[in-house]
Amino acid sequence: MLQPMTAKELEYIADSMSNEDLLIKQCAAAVAVSTTPALRNLCSQMINTHQQHYDSLLHAISHHQQIAPTQPQQ
Repeated sequence: MLQPMTAKELEYIADSMSNEDLLIKQCAAAVAVSTTPALRNLCSQMINTHQQHYDSLLHAISHHQQIAPTQPQQ
C-alpha cells in the first residue's frame, strides 16, 4: 500500500514545480525574442518537456491528497 508523502517530500515536489515553472517562463521568453527558427523550435520543445515534468509533479501531489490522512495521526 502506498504511504502518504512526508512534509519534506511535499516540500521537495513544490520546489521542483516552482523550478519547472521558472524554466517554462525562461524558455517562453527565449522564444519571444529569438530570431532563429531552430532556436525557437528547440525552446518550444523544452517548454513542452518542462510542462510535462510540471504536470507529473502536480499529479503526484494530487495523488498524495487522495491517500493522505485527513486528520493528524496520533
